[in-house]
Amino acid sequence: MDECSRPSGVFRTRVEWIDTDASGIYHNSTVTRFVEAAEATLMRERGLGGYFASAPRVRFEADFLAPLFFGQEATATVSLAAIGTSSMTWEFEVWGEEFEGRARTRAARGRYVTVHMGTGQVAATAADGSRRSLPWPADWVAALTGNGPC
Repeated sequence: MDECSRPSGVFRTRVEWIDTDASGIYHNSTVTRFVEAAEATLMRERGLGGYFASAPRVRFEADFLAPLFFGQEATATVSLAAIGTSSMTWEFEVWGEEFEGRARTRAARGRYVTVHMGTGQVAATAADGSRRSLPWPADWVAALTGNGPC
């Protein structure tokens, strides 16, 4: 998928006390929450409200590059890097905005993979009872890839 046509979501927030340890520096898990909020923004914008209930993360990797501090504004971006028959690969960045004399800094970057599992009676189940992935619904693929040029 070419860089200019990648669907992306953005989430802007402030690091709150609940996001930090006692020293006022963010927990690594905060990155996941911010990234999922950016992904949710994208899915709402594309009208894909049922996405999260049927698309678990099966791989998540992050490079933690700089701390975020209590009270600092942060921006998370997520973009669709690839879409397969039943999986999507996402790339993300989390930035700490200028704060108390510190320049804007990339705090984390990474990639993760989601897989379409369906929900309820649509979920595919193997003979042994385990769940199996399903192809992405065609209307979801169209909503995520029908951008046109930048």
